[in-house]
Amino acid sequence: ELVRYGIRDAKDPLIEDSLKVVDALLKVETPAGPCWKRYNHDGYGQRADGSPYSGWGQGRPWPLLVGERGHYELKAGRDVQDYIRTMERFASPMGLLPEQVWDGPDLPACRLRPGGVTGAAMPLMWAHAEYLKLLRSALDGAVFDEFPEVAERYLQNPRPVPIEIWKPNRRIRQMVSDRTLRILAPRPFRLRWSLSGWKEIGVSRSHPTTLGVEYVDL
Repeated sequence: ELVRYGIRDAKDPLIEDSLKVVDALLKVETPAGPCWKRYNHDGYGQRADGSPYSGWGQGRPWPLLVGERGHYELKAGRDVQDYIRTMERFASPMGLLPEQVWDGPDLPACRLRPGGVTGAAMPLMWAHAEYLKLLRSALDGAVFDEFPEVAERYLQNPRPVPIEIWKPNRRIRQMVSDRTLRILAPRPFRLRWSLSGWKEIGVSRSHPTTLGVEYVDL
């Protein structure tokens, strides 16, 4: 999504490395083509024996995510016809796209076959919308729902943000000298700080935000 909406470049090393992890953990090869799960240890989906989800189950691949990957590949300058065809192969005989497809062994008694529909929602209108947007994007040669203003801000004319963030799970030890240091915490706090090796000490009270965090700027 960061690439799709113009926040990150498709060939940003952080994005490319992230996709390697995504493919290693979530990509599934099916007879209809590759598909992706939402996240690892997903518990929403048909159980291994073919029985339906009932409070717990096993997350299966979502055809919707083939469309999302196709939009990324288009931004990276690659052909997306295979992604379009894969989504079409995941459709039912009536042309309906399911929420999830089966990635387990063939279970004829449960009417489950690899790459076929599961008992999850069908049609999933979200998946149909993604398919249509991918068709339009492929025709245009550009992502249909990208925000030009966002791409202009972050990709074409990026402006450095003069703020460095410190928070409990990001405890930086150094920063560029001409930036503001913003200390974040989940509850109100007082910050004791010094610029003279603790010979002189300042105390600042945190400021609340509408995001449920408090901060102090130095």
